[in-house]
Amino acid sequence: MSFLANAQKAQRIGYIDMEYILENIPEYKEAQSKINAKAIVWQNNIVQQEKEIEALKAELNNEKELLTEELIIEKVEDIQILEFDLKKLQAAYFGTNGDLYFLRQQLVKPIQDLVFNAVQDIATKRKYDFVLDKSSSLVMLYSNKDFDVSDMIITSITRIKKVDAANERQNSRSRKGDDEVTETVILDEADYLNAKQEELKKKIDERKAAQLKKREELKAVIEAKRQQRIQDIEDAKKAKEQK
Repeated sequence: MSFLANAQKAQRIGYIDMEYILENIPEYKEAQSKINAKAIVWQNNIVQQEKEIEALKAELNNEKELLTEELIIEKVEDIQILEFDLKKLQAAYFGTNGDLYFLRQQLVKPIQDLVFNAVQDIATKRKYDFVLDKSSSLVMLYSNKDFDVSDMIITSITRIKKVDAANERQNSRSRKGDDEVTETVILDEADYLNAKQEELKKKIDERKAAQLKKREELKAVIEAKRQQRIQDIEDAKKAKEQK
């Protein structure tokens, strides 16, 4: 009988609305704002590269009749290299292990961990067997508001942040009392990403400068050939007139 009673015991289930919770955490909004700003900058860089490649293609198409086969092949190869570099840049920004992924890990994951820890704490205290996420792909045809613990999670997180802030103030006062303070500058992941981005931008700028120089040299060669052709025509005319 005891076994049957336990087997028939109703399971306690609660649920949360993760989207609602995150919308009510200021740090999450700030993190999302930073991520979106970075993503826009990166996307603009990609668009700029795409425009430059299209400009080179148009330039090649316009100059084809004046170029030797060797120069055409060389320019086509240059464009292919830039297209390959563009794909690498897209992967570096938005790939599986790209800058966007690491930025999210650095800014958003700590907030998500805070939420998950609060969920576990509430679930343990209220003896829930399951806590579902209403905003996930899980289909909830009906949900009783009495079992929504989202506001409890937000309250718990707010309380945790207040405790952490109080502890930080206490630690700060303790550090001020030390005779010797050692300042350690830590390059966090966001700074690392910025440094990586600057390095990548520098490489791109250097490559663009080299391409521009090469393009100008090519134009000079084309112009010299054109002038030579004009001169040859003039010389041929003069020779014909002298006959």
